[in-house]
Amino acid sequence: MIAFWKNFALPSQLRAAGVLGMNRRNYEIIAKSNRRCLYPLVDDKVQTKKLAANVGINTPHLIGVIEMQNEVDHFLKIVKEYNEFVIKPAHGSGGKGVLVIKQYSADRFVTASGKTLNYHEVYQHISNILSGLYSLGGKYDVAVLEEMVHFSNQFEDFSYQGIPDVRVIVYQGFPAMAMMRLATKESGGRANLHQGAVGVGIDIKTGHALAAVLHNQPIKFHPDTGADLMKLEVPFWRKHLEIAAKGYEMTGLGYLGADIVLDKYRGPMMLELNARPGLAIQIANNHGLRYVLKNIRCSYPKGLGWAERVNYVLK
Repeated sequence: MIAFWKNFALPSQLRAAGVLGMNRRNYEIIAKSNRRCLYPLVDDKVQTKKLAANVGINTPHLIGVIEMQNEVDHFLKIVKEYNEFVIKPAHGSGGKGVLVIKQYSADRFVTASGKTLNYHEVYQHISNILSGLYSLGGKYDVAVLEEMVHFSNQFEDFSYQGIPDVRVIVYQGFPAMAMMRLATKESGGRANLHQGAVGVGIDIKTGHALAAVLHNQPIKFHPDTGADLMKLEVPFWRKHLEIAAKGYEMTGLGYLGADIVLDKYRGPMMLELNARPGLAIQIANNHGLRYVLKNIRCSYPKGLGWAERVNYVLK
């Protein structure tokens, strides 16, 4: 299998093939679809959680929020009723600053990848979040503590240690393109393509795998588990699309990325929304996004509710 973009030597050929570039995405899609005043609705994870609750979107439960440095001393009191938890920056992006604790005592914390941290290291991590080390623009931030997502048995052969997630691109309220990101040993158990995770293009109508890439190169088998990636199928696919489609009503953003995980006990849950989703999804799908968005803009019906939009995509 040869990546489709390698068949084209010139940028003009890529554009003609429907590949959406960064500049076109920024100026023709994002600038025309997303009012900047709406960005805080998705850039602030605490605000996103509150909005999601208002429209009935399932998300990991919020345990607490640490806003000031003098509150860091008390973080163990905040999580005392929980056996496991996640710490993340409220204004982070790209998974930066997310720390998953699957087991802990007063002075020993075991991460999802099996690494052991002491109290001072976790304390310092929270302090770094507050200082803006992981936030957009390096601005002052707050630390969000939430429940840990539990790995669904549905994907135990397809992801190495970490929780896989689904990214759905939504345009004018319609799910347009999707991929699943699978953790690898190289990515440290994190579903981040830039850190070495596998990207699997997902058929928007069926939830079945279409293609897979690692470091932008086509692959068929997971590098660590050996699983045949073309056998991947996302359960509860309609529910995933419903969560993504509701993101439009929830935020008013005409172009967004919805990140969704499948929890073993609670089913599909929205992790976060993104007003500036990246373009690697085209590589994972072996298909350009430009004409897909144009078709939605020019041919899809207007004025539909979220359920009707999902029905239209799935018909």
